[in-house]
Amino acid sequence: MSEEIKNLKPELVWKHFHAFTQHPRPTHHCEEISKYIAGVGKELGLETRRTEAGNVFIYKPASEGYEDHPMVTLQSHMDMVPQKTPESSHDFVKDPIDAYIDGEWVTARDTTLGADDGIGDAITLAILEDKTLKHGPIEAIFTVDEEEGMIGAHELVAGDIKGKYLINLDSEMMGEIFIGCAGGVDVTATLGYKEEKAKKSAVAYEISLSGLKGGHSGVDINLGRGNAVKMLFRFLKHAVRETNLDIASVDAGTLRNAIPREAKAVVCVKEGEKADTLVKMVEEWECLFNAEYGQVENHITFAATPLEEEPKKVMPREVRDAVILAISAVHNGVASTLIDFPGTTEASSNLAILSIEEGEVHAKFLVRSSSESRKEMVADMVCSAFELIGAEVELSGSYTGWQPNAKSHLLDVTKEAYKELFKAEPKLQIIHGGLETGLFQGIAPETDMVSVGPTILHPHSPDERVKIDTVGQAYDLVVRMLEKL
Repeated sequence: MSEEIKNLKPELVWKHFHAFTQHPRPTHHCEEISKYIAGVGKELGLETRRTEAGNVFIYKPASEGYEDHPMVTLQSHMDMVPQKTPESSHDFVKDPIDAYIDGEWVTARDTTLGADDGIGDAITLAILEDKTLKHGPIEAIFTVDEEEGMIGAHELVAGDIKGKYLINLDSEMMGEIFIGCAGGVDVTATLGYKEEKAKKSAVAYEISLSGLKGGHSGVDINLGRGNAVKMLFRFLKHAVRETNLDIASVDAGTLRNAIPREAKAVVCVKEGEKADTLVKMVEEWECLFNAEYGQVENHITFAATPLEEEPKKVMPREVRDAVILAISAVHNGVASTLIDFPGTTEASSNLAILSIEEGEVHAKFLVRSSSESRKEMVADMVCSAFELIGAEVELSGSYTGWQPNAKSHLLDVTKEAYKELFKAEPKLQIIHGGLETGLFQGIAPETDMVSVGPTILHPHSPDERVKIDTVGQAYDLVVRMLEKL
């Protein structure tokens, strides 16, 4: 089915995006796609450099008559977020993405599509390949492993970005020009405990929550969607009160930058009346969750499945209670919004992953903010909830946000090009997601930057889709910008 997308317009863009769907490229597995990109550059006869980390730099000379124009850097990242539906057997390290056309959209079967940021890469490669375009010298930078810690961008040093202007192609709404973004920091809480033997009179259940939409933990954090970890522990707090169940293990969430869609806990409860109460509570809470989230979620499934083999070990009850309180109390979601950009999140936290097994609790968060002080504030809130129960807390992978430039010539050119092409006024935005421009601002402070891109909905989830006509619009916009710079 994915072959059909090669017939879409602009053909060069979709040709390269189709190739991206055929080269597995989850974060931390970019070697194959990195070699493909470098191979395209060399086949085109362009100066190409591939670093040890896998970043690729390609240089295209100015077209005739544009030799005295300043260099423009086109930048995007090559990795994708690997998320799939519970029933999918897809192996992101080995299998191609099954992309297909769904009306006005291109999406993928049961997995993320990788339009974030494969479409940005494809637009750049199409511009490098098209010899009919008018432009000054172009530097194209393709980075690895943006989705977890911006590893590729961190590798860049002063002098790597040679353009006077930089166009980042990692935005996800056509008609909007992004002029700033949030910074972020990873928070990890770890608590060790000595397991206890499970009660002999207990029966075991797997309590599972599924069916949530999840999504990007930055741009979707303000949509009011359910967080599977918080919802599960909200229930467990009440279930402990009613049944005094024991927790053997918890497995929830997969990636820091995705809102967790699924969570499950293995619990032990006294056989008989207490077990019956637990099962009844799960049924009642499934109705409650669907009533509460009915406007923003599809059907939520909450189930208690009996286990034939009871776990031999469980958490001590004092540790159980402490962890439940910490998870219940910790901040999750929007913390503040931007006054000058109504509806735009300024600071947030995402409780992304929770693992409880074999005497260890691991809770992983991603805190974001366009304000460094607010980022520190929210991170402190998260840390405090776990420090109160004696957990060790670590901050890592911090990166700064991208501050808007009110005197940007590139912004003026982008707005002018947009109005010429589409006879409309573009909207200026600050994205509550991490763009590599924040790091680039630190090593190339004189470089003028904007971010544009086609419309991509539900990135970082199996519902990800890109609107077909906006891909051509984004390509035309960048081409016109290059002509005018």
